Amino acid sequence: MVPLSFAGHEFLALSEAALFWPARAALLVADLHFEKASWFARFGQFLPPHDSEATLDMIEMLVERTGAQAVWSLGDSFHDAGGAARLDRRARERLTALTARLDWTWITGNHDVGMVATPGGWRCAEKLVDGIWLRHEADPHDPSPEISGHFHPKLRLSLRGRHVSRRCFVGSPTKLILPALGSLTGGLDAGHDEIRRVMGPGAAALVPVADRLLRFPLR
Repeated sequence: MVPLSFAGHEFLALSEAALFWPARAALLVADLHFEKASWFARFGQFLPPHDSEATLDMIEMLVERTGAQAVWSLGDSFHDAGGAARLDRRARERLTALTARLDWTWITGNHDVGMVATPGGWRCAEKLVDGIWLRHEADPHDPSPEISGHFHPKLRLSLRGRHVSRRCFVGSPTKLILPALGSLTGGLDAGHDEIRRVMGPGAAALVPVADRLLRFPLR
């Protein structure tokens, strides 16, 4: 866990693509995309079928590691509006147990906007916490500090003839985009025009490594 200062608050950036807010004992995650594999399977495209279990493994590990008492999931928690209904019994029981013992908030994303019900927790379109907006997609017209997801940012570099890609945060003075935590989520290059458009000037890809937060300005 690497210290990350944003909007006057102190966070810890986790290399596993999550953010911990010690003052709130809250774990922030984005773009879990539960049941992505089962959605594709309906159309004859078969992906490894245990994506929800793998994502739950990661969340349970991070909750245990950080001691989180709350989880804020920043949208696209399920791959589609029917994702929660397709959870198998074991995955549903695990998720329900997590939402029962933690203060769990689901922020609505574009993938899960039509969902009827979730396995516990509270749902909202966005949430204001200590002066920071938590939402799914960054709003380029809002100057207020915000933390969001949606873009699944990845840093892509060419090092000694090798192409390297890894999930990253993208930060600016007023915006912080989290990487996707879901096990089957792809990624958009952190320097993509759309990310730079919503971030504004001064944006950089942020990569937690060991005890340092590496910063790569977006040109």
